[in-house]
Amino acid sequence: MSKIVVAGGGWAGVAAAYAARLAGAEVQLLERTDMLLGTGLVGGILRNNGRFTATEEHIALGMDGLWAVIDANLRHRDVDFPGHEHADLYDVTTIEPAVKGFLEEQGVELQTRTRVSQAAHDGARLTAVAAADRWFEADAFVDATGSFGPQGNCTRHGNGCAMCILRCPSFGGRVSLAQEAGIAELRATRMDGTVGVMSGSCKLHSDSVSPELRTQLADTGVAVVPLPPELQAGKTEMLGAKACQQYALPEFAENLVLLDTGHVKLMTPFFPLDQLRRVPGLENARYEDPYAGGIGNSIRYLAMTPHRADLRSETITNLFVGGEKTGPFVGHTEAMVSGSVAGLNAVLEAEGREPVILPQSLAVGDALAAVGEVMRAGLLSRKLTFSGSWYFERMKDKGLYSTDRDEIGRRVLEAGLSGVFKKAARADGVSAA
Repeated sequence: MSKIVVAGGGWAGVAAAYAARLAGAEVQLLERTDMLLGTGLVGGILRNNGRFTATEEHIALGMDGLWAVIDANLRHRDVDFPGHEHADLYDVTTIEPAVKGFLEEQGVELQTRTRVSQAAHDGARLTAVAAADRWFEADAFVDATGSFGPQGNCTRHGNGCAMCILRCPSFGGRVSLAQEAGIAELRATRMDGTVGVMSGSCKLHSDSVSPELRTQLADTGVAVVPLPPELQAGKTEMLGAKACQQYALPEFAENLVLLDTGHVKLMTPFFPLDQLRRVPGLENARYEDPYAGGIGNSIRYLAMTPHRADLRSETITNLFVGGEKTGPFVGHTEAMVSGSVAGLNAVLEAEGREPVILPQSLAVGDALAAVGEVMRAGLLSRKLTFSGSWYFERMKDKGLYSTDRDEIGRRVLEAGLSGVFKKAARADGVSAA
């Protein structure tokens, strides 16, 4: 049985660990904080726009077990808000223990409060990583450590440490496994060339908004609150700084868009608290994440790893990357897609088998190819997501966008990849979890 170590327990790392277990490997997942999911602890948006297609492809490819856990923790289904249709919103208060329990049931060994700090390699292959005064050996590795933090980066390239859910001061800043293996990583830029991109939303304590807004959010999942004209100045410039360019729309400059994910998700990188409390219904608003959401947010895309089409790093043959390590790939769905491919291919590499490269006849395959194109071309101000901006337009132009589950299933079947994640276990008697 091959042994895989996954560094980073966000959505990419979770998907990588599950995919590697499905492929029959022994899997250790190392997470530096005391909880899994990373920004997924405060995110919560799924299936909006092209993410519907990507999700259903991912399910048809064999990752349905993970998606069943997510779907069991939805607060709202089929929500529309400006620029976005048929979104699902999961409950950020219940999702982490549910996912943690699921991985444990699958046989993944979880190591929380285990921060990767060193890597042993010969320039071509990794042999072990050090974390918490212990060495973890493996046949192949997945770097899903993300791309934002540590604290100094948010201070240098943003508005200071905004005290976000990643909690670098408490658990230590993010350490890139790829960098520890000697790989020179890339940094994304904003449209004006500034290094780093600000996280795109804040979260308010649900009891700090008015009863009327709470009722509307509970009933529909969304509330669009008009901004007084004097507060609209500067909002467009603020939106241009965020990672999630699919939300850089006029409606988001003229209104505050609120979503119910357990927290009240405020779709803006930050908003001065004194101004926020001048908006009707938000007179008592209080930030839950980041706590300094009145002045800033975390800075992302500062550690992207050059990689091949199979998500293998260009220089370390048994190191694969998922999530934001793959490039300017924005969102939970995007992280799960890349993480699962990285986890599967890590096992196939360890066993000397050919990697799986998803074809561009599928949205998930085309998106991974597009990430590679962006990285090779150095277009690091271009953010890619299934849910909007230029890549969603590319999906539609190529006829890849669909909300017909039967059609999506047929597409995966025609590619010869139905249940591929479940079929990857070795034929010598080792079965998937």
